[in-house]
Amino acid sequence: MSTTQGWLSALAVVLVFAAGLLAGMETALARVSRVTVEESVREGRRGSRRLAEVVADPARYVNMVLLLRIGCELVATVIVADLCVTWLDETWRAYVVAAAIMIVVSYVVVGVGPRTLGIQHADRIALAGAAVIHPVTRVFGPLPRLLILLGNALTPGKGFREGPFASEAELRDLVDLAEQRSLIEPDEREMIHSVFELGDTLVREVMVPRTDIVFVERGKTLRQAMSLALRSGFSRIPVVGENEDDVVGIAYLKDIVRRGQEHREGEAVETVDSVMREATYVPDSKPIDELLREMQARQIHLAIVIDEYGGTAGLVTIEDILEEIVGEITDEYDRETPPVTWLSSDVARVTARLPVEDLAELFDTEIDAEEVDTVGGLLAHALGRVPIEGSTAEVGSTGNGAALSLKAETIAGRRNRVGTVLVSRTLGVRR
Repeated sequence: MSTTQGWLSALAVVLVFAAGLLAGMETALARVSRVTVEESVREGRRGSRRLAEVVADPARYVNMVLLLRIGCELVATVIVADLCVTWLDETWRAYVVAAAIMIVVSYVVVGVGPRTLGIQHADRIALAGAAVIHPVTRVFGPLPRLLILLGNALTPGKGFREGPFASEAELRDLVDLAEQRSLIEPDEREMIHSVFELGDTLVREVMVPRTDIVFVERGKTLRQAMSLALRSGFSRIPVVGENEDDVVGIAYLKDIVRRGQEHREGEAVETVDSVMREATYVPDSKPIDELLREMQARQIHLAIVIDEYGGTAGLVTIEDILEEIVGEITDEYDRETPPVTWLSSDVARVTARLPVEDLAELFDTEIDAEEVDTVGGLLAHALGRVPIEGSTAEVGSTGNGAALSLKAETIAGRRNRVGTVLVSRTLGVRR
């Protein structure tokens, strides 16, 4: 072996070792906790501020690490191939041997070992790696970004501004792996996946539909509006003008109560539009992650959803968006009730979700309501509006002319929908 070949062999070893360090650094920077970094900065640990800068802009520095690692591996591969050609002559055996050597070395020395250490000692390796990659990135400047732009220009379709090296799918896989290894609970995994899905969920998918909204006319008095709010259980009620597509504001129960306390004589004559607040309107095609940020910034709790024709499609609240992450939100008043409870031979308490067919079978009657499926929907259809506690209507008829009386009994859930309905025979036909 000549001196030149010896130096080339040593250089190849150094480059492979450097590629391994960069692979471990890349893994550590992806795994290091921001909370740990902030604690290190507060404790004044050496190099922690440099690491904080790296964590604040990870794409810029991780892309540089990736570029250097690929460069080291490729140069080392070229050197090994050149040495094999020199030793084994320019034959296919030389190329096969060079490829086999670099595959094994890259897999073990670069792929497995350093990445394992990067996971096990993420904090220390990230701290040490930041001391190296931070000044290197400043020296090379925009080189990685320029290469990414070149790659995006050559790639069909729209590319990624920061490069495709850290995708959402990879993060989802990491979350699934953490759950499999019992690092997080299954419900925590579902919550994290729900956060990823916020950007793909539109307002129309989480809104309260128009048919379930309780409105108040702008000409109603404060006393009437307060009665409606107390009966429906809603503290914020949309105020309409000419029709339900003309939402002119939002009436807050606390504003109505405050005004009533300040001016009791005007409670019976002052109208709702004197205390209503300005309504916020959003299109039904808006992603809910954008809406959540907007509602937080503007400090609003409720927004009116508008369809493509400008009509009222529904309303959405912050709770509707949060339920997409944490699941159904209930309170201490929510109780699981049986589908049917007979109070007497002619009176039964049923859940609003009981199918209409089951109700007809229970009371041996025929109910003509093809447009609805549940008792709650049947009551709303008979009323022609959203039922609230105390709403009553008559439906159906038996063979001898008897009908059923439906009365909304309780309000359940965060959206204050009808929970149970009292059903009775109006003509006393025995079962």
